[in-house]
Amino acid sequence: MRKIISLHPLRGSIIHLSPPQILALGFLVFIIIGTVLLKTPIATEVPISWLDALFTATSAITVTGLVVVDTGNAFTIFGELVIMTLMQIGGLGLMTFSVLILMMLRKKVGLHQRKLTQESLSLNETSLGGLLRLVKLLFIFSISIEAIAFLLLTIRWVPEFGWEQGLHQSLFHSISAFNNAGFSLWSDSLSSFVGDPIINVVITGLFITGGLGFTVLVDIWDKKGFQKLSLHSKLMIVGTLIINIVALFTLFVLEYSNPATIGNLPLMDKLWGSYFQAVTPRTAGFNSLDIAEMTVPSILVLMMLMFIGAGSGSTGSGIKVTTFIVMILATLSYLRGKNETTAFDRTIKPHVILRALSIMIISILVIFVAVFILSITEKAPFLVIVFEVISAFGTVGLSMGLTGDLTSFGKCVIIIMMFIGRIGPLTLAFVFARQRKKSSIRYPAEDVFTG
Repeated sequence: MRKIISLHPLRGSIIHLSPPQILALGFLVFIIIGTVLLKTPIATEVPISWLDALFTATSAITVTGLVVVDTGNAFTIFGELVIMTLMQIGGLGLMTFSVLILMMLRKKVGLHQRKLTQESLSLNETSLGGLLRLVKLLFIFSISIEAIAFLLLTIRWVPEFGWEQGLHQSLFHSISAFNNAGFSLWSDSLSSFVGDPIINVVITGLFITGGLGFTVLVDIWDKKGFQKLSLHSKLMIVGTLIINIVALFTLFVLEYSNPATIGNLPLMDKLWGSYFQAVTPRTAGFNSLDIAEMTVPSILVLMMLMFIGAGSGSTGSGIKVTTFIVMILATLSYLRGKNETTAFDRTIKPHVILRALSIMIISILVIFVAVFILSITEKAPFLVIVFEVISAFGTVGLSMGLTGDLTSFGKCVIIIMMFIGRIGPLTLAFVFARQRKKSSIRYPAEDVFTG
């Protein structure tokens, strides 16, 4: 049962909000603040509409990276700082910052705040008692990783762009990459660095690390050995490794002779391009290849990767790697006639399988509805529309070129998809659901014909 929290905005009135509702409300508040700040004259080089400001703020706080205006040219340094702040808050979680502020002020962090933080980070299996330590480590680790990446990127970009631009580019892309936001200050993202080893290693290292999930990172830090890790951590590490390797090999083969992507590049650059584009769809949003010029099979691979997404409690979204793996394992167990679903000599609890199934079904339905609506409102090929919707839902930020040509209504649909993708489809369902109560009533079982 989810704890209901009472807010008292007016004397004599009580508003009962559940953690999912407060989480959704928090995102909405920051979206509004970000929209207002980005609409101010000091934030833009050229005037932008309220809708474009709303789209950009939503894309930043949901760490998506889809853009309707050129970030590097449309916004001033102040506007880019607003976007960086929104990306950092959105990536680490709204409640994480609230808890950090309370701890710095030496205020007591109550059960309500801990429950909200747990909901914000999708840490459903993490005890409330160990949550404060996790938040501290999360913040220290995030800032440290971003600082190291910033220094490495300055080595590459300061000599090329000078101190002012080099430092700014390095800081912006470090924050964007670790938080899986995908915002870039170049209109072609990172296509100019397709064969650059430093950029490829640093940027992918950031968003792969951020996408693993904070519980996994803390688990690795504490256990110092694969066998000692939790089942969740093992599934995330092995699953991420397998998915990345399979995606790399598949895209390399599919795009090898495509002159519009890697066909005309040297062998090493082909490998770098395939590697970067294989790992980025799982919510990072950067691209070093022209997505619109990729072959149809490659586009389908990217859509599958975007749908799967990153890890629970990470800076990324999607249905999550562990959700995908649990569904695969449960299916294999059923086909093999097993009563239990197991992995690494551990049994996966039935309620975890039901949760994974719920996330999968709700996600598919949400994507279907958005695709249906955009197929009516937008004049674009069906594949392009599906790609855009899945990218928004997975808070990825990759596009085949549709984002800038969306109608006003289409932009609103994508804004909603980014919002749903970040808070999570299951959290959204709980926002509108009534408080769940355990029923003591049990009904007789009966078979239903399926398949």
